[in-house]
Amino acid sequence: MTTLGGCRLKNIWVSVSGALAQQKSVETIANNVANANTPGFKKDQLVFKEYLTALDKGVEDIDLPNKEWKPKDFYKTHGAQNSYVKVDGSFTNFQQGQLTPTSNPLDLALRGKGFFEVLTPNGIRYTRRGIFTISNQGEMVTDQGYPVLNKMDWATIQEKVAENIPNPAERKISLGAGNITVNMQGEIFQQGKKVGDLSVVEFKDMHTLKKEGNSLFINVEQANIAPDVKTVVNQGFVEESNVNAVLEMSALIKANRQFESIQKAMKAYDSITGKAVNDIARF
Repeated sequence: MTTLGGCRLKNIWVSVSGALAQQKSVETIANNVANANTPGFKKDQLVFKEYLTALDKGVEDIDLPNKEWKPKDFYKTHGAQNSYVKVDGSFTNFQQGQLTPTSNPLDLALRGKGFFEVLTPNGIRYTRRGIFTISNQGEMVTDQGYPVLNKMDWATIQEKVAENIPNPAERKISLGAGNITVNMQGEIFQQGKKVGDLSVVEFKDMHTLKKEGNSLFINVEQANIAPDVKTVVNQGFVEESNVNAVLEMSALIKANRQFESIQKAMKAYDSITGKAVNDIARF
């Protein structure tokens, strides 16, 4: 009895692994949908990994034998209970979002692969959310209150000349009174005088960036910073989320249905287990 039930209990973990992976998929897509209207948001996607016994054992090893069947033969899984599916990782889709005009001079949108460099309590972070304002201290800050930083010579960073690297707090952008103009290179002017130079950073491999919250990114390796920047700054615009709400909602419905199908499979395995223990064991 224990052998029969144990075999079926092993089988149920195949569907359990699928349910856990599909649940993560539902959560990821739901988060994308929730941020469809969040400026600068980049959607996340999952990568799945599955293992099938047939790939290792070969088809001939799991073919059903041509013989007279006995009740105990129905509990041989030929290794299928070792199959599984899991989330192998996630990645952020950095596709360009649509630029929407706002006529606000402190709304800045990036067209290209670059990121604004900002200073948070946890250190330097990078963002595409260019909704800026002026703090009570006259500093240019994000809508979350993080100071926006001036450009620095990244070639100096690459050469690791530590004494030439300024403290990030020394690179805050101070603004005075008067109209603000920002050109496509990120230079900031007030009353015809240059008062700042936005730090727009590009990376050699954007997929090594780690997302923090819904609008900030962490760069772990300084060597990942690209020396040349081709991104342009658009004043009076905001970059919208790159989430297609219609497609994501369709994907969410599909993921929920797949999750429900897996739950039905789990219930079927549970029912079979009950019959194995209560009925077939009587033979």
